[in-house]
Amino acid sequence: MRFLRRGPFARDRNLLITLSVLTLTVGALAARVSTEWFSPALMIPITLVGGLQLRLRSLSKLLCAVAVSLVYVAVVRGVGHIGPGLLATFGFTVVLAALMARTRGKLGVQGLRGDVMLLELRDRLKKQSELPKLPKDWDSRVVLKQAGGSSFGGDFLVSIREGDVLELALVDVSGKGVDAGTRALMLSGAFGGLLGSVDDFLGACNTYLRRQREAEGFVTAVHVRINLATAEYVITSAGHPPVVKFEAGTGTWKVSPAKGVVLGIVGDLHCERDKGMLRRGDALMLYTDGLIEQPGRDIDAGLDRLLGEAERLLPSGFRDGARNLVTTMSAGHNDDCALILIWRP
Repeated sequence: MRFLRRGPFARDRNLLITLSVLTLTVGALAARVSTEWFSPALMIPITLVGGLQLRLRSLSKLLCAVAVSLVYVAVVRGVGHIGPGLLATFGFTVVLAALMARTRGKLGVQGLRGDVMLLELRDRLKKQSELPKLPKDWDSRVVLKQAGGSSFGGDFLVSIREGDVLELALVDVSGKGVDAGTRALMLSGAFGGLLGSVDDFLGACNTYLRRQREAEGFVTAVHVRINLATAEYVITSAGHPPVVKFEAGTGTWKVSPAKGVVLGIVGDLHCERDKGMLRRGDALMLYTDGLIEQPGRDIDAGLDRLLGEAERLLPSGFRDGARNLVTTMSAGHNDDCALILIWRP
């Protein structure tokens, strides 16, 4: 009983009483005093507040109060004071308020608490997409661009540093924007927990995905392990676009031979690893297919264009050129894009 008096049900009941009294008061004043000073349209924002804050059952009671007030005004003042335009506006408002109350009721959050949760989740994702602090003789740049300007998308990065060992994985979930964002959110937590905890990261991710009851599209990923003391690296890939390496000695970009099957399809990935060393001035570039794929164009042509545009990084440096590279490659199409650069200055 104490919960009913002080808990969320009590707040819902008290707000319903307040909004209902306010609605009936506006209706009475509009009918008896003036529809110019107390327009029935004042009940529209009251209805929206109810849709935002009330449960669906309570909202239905508030809508009954709105209907009673409108009928009362029509009877006292005449039907002409409740025109078809105002009725259409009320109809749209009622539908919108009902949808808000229904959605928030399913989530178990009323008001703006759900929006605050999404903001906190967005901030956590941004923090997760930052690489750990690197030694002074290393540098990095991460650029994530989600489709439609959304804060959520199908591309995400997980990384961890333990001593001199840096591990990072760039993952691409099928789909784009918010549609792929929900699955990417789930996988980012799972993959982040596996990173650094198992020797065969992609194999563990593949096993995790195959255990899921329902397949929801494909997932590609590339995993890089770098020894920051010796500058040695190991690259493994699962259906992901190839990593490219810039060799300062020759001034050229070379495509990594690391490859493997898309995650979650087969039991054994058979990933082909690529090992090497980063010397002074060398760099590794990881990216997602949104950067090189365009409708009606071959993916190899997109990769060639990426390598050609990457040459423009050299005059301005990797840090300043990374954002420009993503902007140039993603121009003209709307897709999730990600680019990670790690280099030795």
